[in-house]
Amino acid sequence: MSYQATNPLSNEFELELSRPLTAYWLATLRVVVGWWFFHAGITKLIENGLSFTGGPAYLKGMTGTALGPIPVWMGNNLAWLIEPGVPLGETLIGLGLMVGALVRLAAFFGAVFMTLFWVGNAGFGNGIVTGDFLGLLLFVTMIVLATGRYFGLDALIERTEFVRNRPRLKYLLG
Repeated sequence: MSYQATNPLSNEFELELSRPLTAYWLATLRVVVGWWFFHAGITKLIENGLSFTGGPAYLKGMTGTALGPIPVWMGNNLAWLIEPGVPLGETLIGLGLMVGALVRLAAFFGAVFMTLFWVGNAGFGNGIVTGDFLGLLLFVTMIVLATGRYFGLDALIERTEFVRNRPRLKYLLG
């Protein structure tokens, strides 16, 4: 018996990347993750401006984590970068994802953030799969599937003469 005969959804439900359902889902995923990061960043900006002291304070308290003394050193010596960098980074990553502009670049930096959160939080008591790890997987998914091309500005930006004359720029888009 063939696979098609045993699959009742074979003629009704397709998840090929060329299908409309997939495009809608990838665009929805991108916007929701964008809102998640935008909301986190804009809230920090509204409450603290560019002086998000919670970041360096958090790092200073990470003495017994998997990263060892590195985050403590960062909290003590890089506060000038972390205080404005976290809220601005989260806000810009979120905006880029929501409008679908420079999605691969934004998702790369989102993946960097989530990697640092995942390793830094080091709450592996229930295994390595945590909320931070799942966030990391979402960002990697957006990079791999170029989700900015689905109802995002990247689809328009890729058609510009500037990008067509510089094909390597397509790797930042999507």
